[in-house]
Amino acid sequence: MRRGLIDLAILCAIGLLMGFLAPLSWDRISTPVRYLYWMICILGAGGLAITLDAWLSRRIGVLWRRLVAVSVLAAPPTALLVLTAQHLLIGEAYSWPAYLKLSWQAWPILLAVVTVRALVWRRPSPRIQTRILIAPPLPEAEARFRRRLSARRRAARLIAVEAHDHYLKVHTDAGEELITLRFTDALDELSGAHGWRVHRSWWVAAEAVESVRWRRGAGEITLTGGLTAPVSRTHAPALKDAGWRSRTPRPALSANSTLDADASRRHLDR
Repeated sequence: MRRGLIDLAILCAIGLLMGFLAPLSWDRISTPVRYLYWMICILGAGGLAITLDAWLSRRIGVLWRRLVAVSVLAAPPTALLVLTAQHLLIGEAYSWPAYLKLSWQAWPILLAVVTVRALVWRRPSPRIQTRILIAPPLPEAEARFRRRLSARRRAARLIAVEAHDHYLKVHTDAGEELITLRFTDALDELSGAHGWRVHRSWWVAAEAVESVRWRRGAGEITLTGGLTAPVSRTHAPALKDAGWRSRTPRPALSANSTLDADASRRHLDR
Protein backbone atom coordinates (compact mmCIF):
# COMPACT_ATOMS: atom_id res chain seq x y z
CA MET A 1 0.00 0.00 0.00
CA ARG A 2 2.80 2.41 0.88
CA ARG A 3 4.61 1.75 -2.38
CA GLY A 4 1.38 2.16 -4.37
CA LEU A 5 0.64 5.50 -2.69
CA ILE A 6 4.16 6.74 -3.45
CA ASP A 7 3.78 5.69 -7.10
CA LEU A 8 0.46 7.54 -7.25
CA ALA A 9 2.07 10.66 -5.75
CA ILE A 10 4.88 10.52 -8.33
CA LEU A 11 2.42 10.24 -11.23
CA CYS A 12 0.27 13.08 -9.88
CA ALA A 13 3.35 15.29 -9.54
CA ILE A 14 4.37 14.54 -13.14
CA GLY A 15 0.82 15.19 -14.35
CA LEU A 16 0.71 18.56 -12.61
CA LEU A 17 4.13 19.45 -14.04
CA MET A 18 3.02 18.57 -17.58
CA GLY A 19 -0.15 20.61 -17.12
CA PHE A 20 1.93 23.57 -16.03
CA LEU A 21 4.46 23.28 -18.87
CA ALA A 22 1.69 22.68 -21.47
CA PRO A 23 3.78 20.83 -24.08
CA LEU A 24 2.50 19.75 -27.49
CA SER A 25 0.81 23.17 -28.01
CA TRP A 26 -1.92 22.44 -25.45
CA ASP A 27 -1.63 25.91 -23.95
CA ARG A 28 -4.47 27.03 -26.21
CA ILE A 29 -7.13 25.24 -24.13
CA SER A 30 -8.36 26.35 -20.72
CA THR A 31 -6.22 25.67 -17.69
CA PRO A 32 -8.63 23.26 -15.87
CA VAL A 33 -9.09 21.19 -19.01
CA ARG A 34 -5.36 21.13 -19.64
CA TYR A 35 -4.59 19.86 -16.13
CA LEU A 36 -7.40 17.28 -16.33
CA TYR A 37 -6.13 16.08 -19.68
CA TRP A 38 -2.58 15.55 -18.44
CA MET A 39 -3.68 13.90 -15.19
CA ILE A 40 -5.77 11.39 -17.17
CA CYS A 41 -2.92 10.69 -19.57
CA ILE A 42 -0.16 10.42 -16.98
CA LEU A 43 -2.15 8.37 -14.46
CA GLY A 44 -3.47 6.01 -17.14
CA ALA A 45 -0.16 5.60 -18.93
CA GLY A 46 1.79 5.41 -15.66
CA GLY A 47 -0.46 2.71 -14.27
CA LEU A 48 -0.01 0.70 -17.45
CA ALA A 49 3.77 1.19 -17.36
CA ILE A 50 3.98 0.11 -13.70
CA THR A 51 2.02 -3.04 -14.50
CA LEU A 52 4.28 -3.86 -17.44
CA ASP A 53 7.39 -3.15 -15.35
CA ALA A 54 6.25 -5.59 -12.66
CA TRP A 55 5.60 -8.24 -15.33
CA LEU A 56 8.93 -7.72 -17.13
CA SER A 57 11.02 -7.53 -13.97
CA ARG A 58 11.00 -11.34 -13.81
CA ARG A 59 12.10 -11.64 -17.44
CA ILE A 60 14.54 -8.76 -18.03
CA GLY A 61 17.17 -8.32 -15.36
CA VAL A 62 19.05 -5.34 -16.82
CA LEU A 63 17.32 -2.15 -15.67
CA TRP A 64 17.82 0.08 -18.73
CA ARG A 65 16.69 -2.66 -21.08
CA ARG A 66 13.54 -3.18 -19.05
CA LEU A 67 12.77 0.54 -19.02
CA VAL A 68 13.10 0.76 -22.80
CA ALA A 69 10.93 -2.32 -23.26
CA VAL A 70 8.24 -0.95 -20.91
CA SER A 71 8.12 2.41 -22.68
CA VAL A 72 7.94 0.78 -26.13
CA LEU A 73 5.19 -1.67 -25.16
CA ALA A 74 3.17 0.98 -23.32
CA ALA A 75 3.36 3.56 -26.12
CA PRO A 76 0.57 2.14 -28.44
CA PRO A 77 -2.12 1.78 -25.73
CA THR A 78 -1.05 5.13 -24.28
CA ALA A 79 -1.55 6.76 -27.68
CA LEU A 80 -5.07 5.32 -27.80
CA LEU A 81 -5.73 6.66 -24.29
CA VAL A 82 -4.46 10.12 -25.27
CA LEU A 83 -6.54 10.13 -28.44
CA THR A 84 -9.63 9.20 -26.45
CA ALA A 85 -8.95 11.95 -23.89
CA GLN A 86 -8.57 14.50 -26.68
CA HIS A 87 -11.80 13.35 -28.28
CA LEU A 88 -13.76 13.57 -25.03
CA LEU A 89 -12.30 16.83 -23.69
CA ILE A 90 -11.79 18.97 -26.80
CA GLY A 91 -13.62 17.08 -29.54
CA GLU A 92 -10.62 15.88 -31.56
CA ALA A 93 -11.55 13.23 -34.14
CA TYR A 94 -10.03 9.77 -34.24
CA SER A 95 -7.57 9.30 -37.11
CA TRP A 96 -4.84 6.88 -37.99
CA PRO A 97 -2.17 9.55 -38.66
CA ALA A 98 -2.95 11.16 -35.29
CA TYR A 99 -2.61 7.78 -33.57
CA LEU A 100 0.80 7.13 -35.14
CA LYS A 101 1.98 10.60 -34.23
CA LEU A 102 0.81 10.21 -30.63
CA SER A 103 2.48 6.79 -30.36
CA TRP A 104 5.80 8.38 -31.26
CA GLN A 105 5.26 11.34 -28.93
CA ALA A 106 4.17 9.12 -26.02
CA TRP A 107 7.29 6.97 -26.05
CA PRO A 108 9.83 9.54 -24.68
CA ILE A 109 7.34 10.75 -22.05
CA LEU A 110 6.77 7.17 -20.91
CA LEU A 111 10.50 6.53 -20.83
CA ALA A 112 10.98 9.60 -18.63
CA VAL A 113 8.17 8.52 -16.27
CA VAL A 114 9.47 4.96 -15.76
CA THR A 115 13.03 6.26 -15.38
CA VAL A 116 12.00 8.69 -12.62
CA ARG A 117 10.13 5.88 -10.87
CA ALA A 118 13.11 3.54 -11.17
CA LEU A 119 15.38 6.18 -9.62
CA VAL A 120 12.98 6.64 -6.71
CA TRP A 121 12.89 2.91 -5.97
CA ARG A 122 16.55 2.25 -6.71
CA ARG A 123 18.19 0.31 -3.95
CA PRO A 124 21.45 1.78 -2.67
CA SER A 125 24.56 -0.18 -3.47
CA PRO A 126 25.69 -2.33 -0.57
CA ARG A 127 28.51 -0.77 1.41
CA ILE A 128 31.34 -3.10 2.23
CA GLN A 129 33.32 -2.03 5.25
CA THR A 130 36.68 -3.48 6.12
CA ARG A 131 38.01 -3.48 9.61
CA ILE A 132 41.36 -4.38 11.03
CA LEU A 133 40.81 -6.81 13.86
CA ILE A 134 43.53 -7.48 16.39
CA ALA A 135 43.00 -11.02 17.56
CA PRO A 136 43.59 -11.74 21.23
CA PRO A 137 46.49 -14.04 22.06
CA LEU A 138 45.89 -17.73 21.85
CA PRO A 139 45.30 -19.56 25.13
CA GLU A 140 48.62 -21.35 24.61
CA ALA A 141 50.41 -18.00 25.11
CA GLU A 142 49.65 -18.12 28.85
CA ALA A 143 49.29 -21.89 29.24
CA ARG A 144 52.81 -22.49 30.57
CA PHE A 145 52.46 -19.80 33.23
CA ARG A 146 48.91 -20.80 34.16
CA ARG A 147 49.96 -24.35 34.96
CA ARG A 148 51.79 -22.93 37.97
CA LEU A 149 48.51 -21.68 39.49
CA SER A 150 46.02 -23.59 41.57
CA ALA A 151 43.08 -25.26 39.85
CA ARG A 152 40.71 -22.49 40.99
CA ARG A 153 42.73 -19.70 39.36
CA ARG A 154 44.16 -21.58 36.40
CA ALA A 155 41.17 -20.69 34.21
CA ALA A 156 40.56 -17.25 35.77
CA ARG A 157 41.17 -13.96 34.04
CA LEU A 158 44.78 -12.86 34.46
CA ILE A 159 45.10 -9.24 35.64
CA ALA A 160 48.68 -8.64 36.76
CA VAL A 161 51.84 -10.24 38.13
CA GLU A 162 53.68 -8.52 40.98
CA ALA A 163 57.19 -9.44 42.15
CA HIS A 164 57.87 -9.94 45.89
CA ASP A 165 61.46 -11.02 46.45
CA HIS A 166 61.58 -14.67 45.37
CA TYR A 167 57.81 -14.92 45.12
CA LEU A 168 55.26 -13.65 42.68
CA LYS A 169 51.81 -12.40 43.58
CA VAL A 170 49.50 -13.30 40.70
CA HIS A 171 46.36 -11.16 40.53
CA THR A 172 43.31 -12.75 38.86
CA ASP A 173 39.59 -12.09 38.90
CA ALA A 174 39.34 -15.16 41.17
CA GLY A 175 41.69 -13.66 43.77
CA GLU A 176 45.43 -13.49 44.43
CA GLU A 177 47.93 -16.28 44.70
CA LEU A 178 51.60 -16.48 45.68
CA ILE A 179 53.85 -18.72 43.62
CA THR A 180 57.57 -19.42 43.75
CA LEU A 181 59.13 -18.11 40.53
CA ARG A 182 61.61 -15.48 39.49
CA PHE A 183 60.06 -12.42 37.83
CA THR A 184 62.35 -12.73 34.81
CA ASP A 185 61.21 -16.32 34.29
CA ALA A 186 57.57 -15.22 34.52
CA LEU A 187 58.19 -12.54 31.89
CA ASP A 188 59.74 -15.16 29.64
CA GLU A 189 56.72 -17.43 30.00
CA LEU A 190 54.33 -14.51 29.35
CA SER A 191 56.28 -13.15 26.37
CA GLY A 192 53.55 -14.25 23.94
CA ALA A 193 50.67 -12.94 26.06
CA HIS A 194 48.95 -9.61 25.43
CA GLY A 195 50.40 -7.42 28.17
CA TRP A 196 53.28 -5.18 29.20
CA ARG A 197 55.98 -4.90 31.80
CA VAL A 198 55.26 -1.49 33.30
CA HIS A 199 57.65 -1.50 36.25
CA ARG A 200 60.68 -3.45 37.42
CA SER A 201 58.31 -5.53 39.57
CA TRP A 202 55.00 -5.39 37.65
CA TRP A 203 53.54 -7.01 34.54
CA VAL A 204 49.91 -6.19 33.58
CA ALA A 205 47.50 -7.80 31.15
CA ALA A 206 46.40 -5.43 28.38
CA GLU A 207 42.72 -6.31 28.72
CA ALA A 208 42.79 -5.46 32.43
CA VAL A 209 43.92 -1.84 31.98
CA GLU A 210 41.10 0.63 32.64
CA SER A 211 42.95 3.95 32.89
CA VAL A 212 46.41 5.47 33.21
CA ARG A 213 47.43 8.61 35.07
CA TRP A 214 50.70 10.25 34.03
CA ARG A 215 52.91 12.45 36.19
CA ARG A 216 56.42 13.66 35.29
CA GLY A 217 57.04 10.83 32.86
CA ALA A 218 55.92 8.10 35.24
CA GLY A 219 52.38 7.02 35.94
CA GLU A 220 49.88 4.82 37.65
CA ILE A 221 47.58 2.22 36.10
CA THR A 222 44.12 1.39 37.31
CA LEU A 223 43.32 -2.25 36.60
CA THR A 224 40.20 -4.37 36.72
CA GLY A 225 38.84 -4.72 40.22
CA GLY A 226 40.33 -1.44 41.44
CA LEU A 227 43.91 -2.72 41.56
CA THR A 228 46.59 -0.10 40.87
CA ALA A 229 50.12 -0.60 39.57
CA PRO A 230 53.00 1.87 39.12
CA VAL A 231 54.47 2.77 35.73
CA SER A 232 58.16 3.65 35.68
CA ARG A 233 59.72 6.09 33.25
CA THR A 234 61.71 3.24 31.72
CA HIS A 235 58.62 1.22 30.74
CA ALA A 236 56.22 4.11 30.06
CA PRO A 237 56.90 4.19 26.27
CA ALA A 238 55.38 0.72 25.82
CA LEU A 239 52.09 1.90 27.29
CA LYS A 240 52.10 5.16 25.35
CA ASP A 241 52.79 3.35 22.10
CA ALA A 242 49.73 1.21 22.84
CA GLY A 243 47.55 4.34 22.98
CA TRP A 244 47.52 5.17 26.69
CA ARG A 245 48.62 8.80 26.31
CA SER A 246 45.89 10.67 28.20
CA ARG A 247 46.97 12.89 31.02
CA THR A 248 45.13 14.18 34.04
CA PRO A 249 46.04 17.36 35.94
CA ARG A 250 48.14 16.84 39.00
CA PRO A 251 45.99 17.56 42.07
CA ALA A 252 46.98 20.45 44.31
CA LEU A 253 48.86 19.36 47.44
CA SER A 254 48.30 20.82 50.85
CA ALA A 255 50.97 21.16 53.52
CA ASN A 256 49.57 18.13 55.38
CA SER A 257 49.87 15.91 52.29
CA THR A 258 53.52 16.65 51.45
CA LEU A 259 54.82 13.53 53.18
CA ASP A 260 52.25 11.34 51.44
CA ALA A 261 53.15 12.84 48.06
CA ASP A 262 56.89 12.23 48.62
CA ALA A 263 56.22 8.64 49.58
CA SER A 264 54.04 8.10 46.54
CA ARG A 265 56.71 9.63 44.27
CA ARG A 266 59.37 7.29 45.65
CA HIS A 267 57.01 4.35 45.08
CA LEU A 268 56.50 5.35 41.44
CA ASP A 269 60.24 5.87 40.85
CA ARG A 270 60.82 2.30 41.91
